[in-house]
Amino acid sequence: MPYALKEFTVSSAAARVLSRPFSLGRLTVPNRIAMSPMTRSFSPGGVPGENVAAYYARRAAAGVGLIITEGTYVDHPSAGQDAGVPRFHGEEQLAGWRRVAGAVHAAGGRIVPQLWHIGMVREQGQPPIADAPPMGPSGLTLTGTEGGGRAMTRADIDDVIGAFAQAASDAERIGFDGVEIHGAHGYLIDQFLWSYTNRRTDMYGGHAVERTRFAAEVVEAIRERVSTDFPVIFRFSQWKAGDYDARLAETADELQAVLAPLADAGVSAFHASTRRYWEPEFDGSDLNLAGWAKKLTGKAAITVGSVGLNADVLHGNAAPAGLEPLVERLERDEFDLVAVGRALLADPEWARKVLDGQVDGFLAFTREAEETLF
Repeated sequence: MPYALKEFTVSSAAARVLSRPFSLGRLTVPNRIAMSPMTRSFSPGGVPGENVAAYYARRAAAGVGLIITEGTYVDHPSAGQDAGVPRFHGEEQLAGWRRVAGAVHAAGGRIVPQLWHIGMVREQGQPPIADAPPMGPSGLTLTGTEGGGRAMTRADIDDVIGAFAQAASDAERIGFDGVEIHGAHGYLIDQFLWSYTNRRTDMYGGHAVERTRFAAEVVEAIRERVSTDFPVIFRFSQWKAGDYDARLAETADELQAVLAPLADAGVSAFHASTRRYWEPEFDGSDLNLAGWAKKLTGKAAITVGSVGLNADVLHGNAAPAGLEPLVERLERDEFDLVAVGRALLADPEWARKVLDGQVDGFLAFTREAEETLF
């Protein structure tokens, strides 16, 4: 078999804890399970079609409380590099997203789009706009080298901030339940946050607080364009694509310097991306990254990272694991929601089975199997 499912019994107490609703602004999520954003290239021309609506609606119908969509490009020429990745701008694209949101709501779920600009990760000459140059805070790639792009001017910064704000405004207008800003994994916003890629000497560079200015201005611009109770989630990470040992913050104080300006700007919840949710983030405490985000800011937090496994699938042989340790952390309010990725790819019914006390683990599966699931 290309992939296999291994069953674990979920205790009634665990199922009960995961079944509790959670409120975030005007949004009430029916349970604590969220679908993690996972990039797909199934939207030709950047338009999410009926297949995309069905993909998300199927998981909502099976009990996922909150769908966080795959990354969607904001309206900026350098935002992406894949013509099959959906865009969150344009009449046809937004009409497609309206249908997606409607399908998820009809299935009983809640949904937010993830808004994305890849920055210096972009390769020159790639679609959807081939002649758009890669750009970032200092024109540096994640390896610290020049990547054929350029450092962003103030006009570039203003344009990108405006693109995020417009996308959020459109999301509310067409019926989404909130938005998530992609500020993780070495993409544009994270490139500003990280000292390794942000070498600016103006107001957008320098110490940690100064490096948060761009992200905070994105949040502030969104807040100006949406309702006061419209949830704004900010996804962040220590690790970067291709550099799993990278860190924004070595201590809790350093992390607070990054997150506090974002919380003050209007973030409703922090989505803390880790490879393994059970690992303590800093010495002297069992709190994971989401737990620290909640403790330091007082904002809601979403955890993610190899849920249902005993290891990161990219590092060693991952095997199924029970959810009891996760639920114990959730029950003591270390974080508020649990984002799940690969388990929901392997089995769209995973959330229902967990909430019904049937299974809570899965085996890693091949890329060939993954491609047959959409």
